[in-house]
Amino acid sequence: MKIVTDSGTDSRSLNTDGFEIHELSLKVNIGEKTYLDGQGVDLNGFYTMMDQSEDLPKTSQPAVGDFVELYKKLAKEDKDILSIHISSGLSGTVNAARTAAEMVPEANVTVVDTKTLSVGSGWQVITAAKAVAAGWTKDQIVPLLNRIAASSRTIYTLQELKYLINGGRISHMKGLLASILNIKPLIGVDREKGNYVQVGQSRSFKSALQGLVNLITNGFKSNDKMVAQVVHAANLEGAESLQDQVDAIFKPIWYPICQLSLVLGAHTGSSLVGICYAPASVFEGF
Repeated sequence: MKIVTDSGTDSRSLNTDGFEIHELSLKVNIGEKTYLDGQGVDLNGFYTMMDQSEDLPKTSQPAVGDFVELYKKLAKEDKDILSIHISSGLSGTVNAARTAAEMVPEANVTVVDTKTLSVGSGWQVITAAKAVAAGWTKDQIVPLLNRIAASSRTIYTLQELKYLINGGRISHMKGLLASILNIKPLIGVDREKGNYVQVGQSRSFKSALQGLVNLITNGFKSNDKMVAQVVHAANLEGAESLQDQVDAIFKPIWYPICQLSLVLGAHTGSSLVGICYAPASVFEGF
C-alpha cells in the first residue's frame, strides 16, 4: 500500500525515515512569485519578506493533475493507495484528491480527510505508514485514523489577525474587532467540521499562552498520559515557553517542536504558537 499526503500535514517534523510517504506541495503566491511548500524555502526569511510585501499571500492546493500523475505512477507498483490530507474545512486539497481518484480507475484510492491540519494531520500520516509497515490492511488503518482524529485536539494563538482575515479563515468583522481591541484569540480546530473556532481570548500574548495551557487542563488531569507537539510559525521563543508550561504539569510524550509549513504560516503570520495533543492510549502499539 502506498501513502500519499500533502505538505500541510507537517509530517516532515516527525521521524519518517524508513517509511515510503509521497508528499505533494501546496503553493503560496506573493505578488509575481510562487513558493512551493516544503521545497527548501527559508521559513524565517519568508515571513520577513511576507511582512514587508505590499501584496498579501494567496495559497492554493495541488492541482488535480498533480494527484492524477502521482496516483498513476504509484498504481504501477501497488494499486492500493491511502491519500491523507489536511481538513476539507480549511483547504480544497481533499476535494482535489477525490476528483483525481475518480480519474485513475486502475488505482484503489481511499482519501482520508483528517479534519485538522499541521501535526494533527501528520500524526495520522505517520501512524498509517507504521501500520502499513506492520502489515495492516486499509480496512484496519482507516478506523485507527478516525480514532486519532476524534481524540486529538489542535489549539493555537497569535498576535495579529490580518493574515487570517485575508485568507477568509475567520469572520472578517470579528477579526477586525479583535485587532482594534488588541485581543489575542485562542483558536481551535473543530473536530467534526474541520474549521477554525474561537475557544477563548486574552489581552496579551503571554496570557494567551497560559490560556492554551488552561484549555488543556480543562480536558486532562495532571496524571493523564498524553502525546503532544508544539508548533510555531517563526516564534521559537513562544513555542519553547508553551512547551515548558505544559511539561511542568503533564510531562507528555513529546514530538519535536515543529515549524509550521509555509502554506499554513501564510494564513497566520510569524507569531503563531500552538499545540496538538491527545491521550497516549490512542497510539498504543505505534
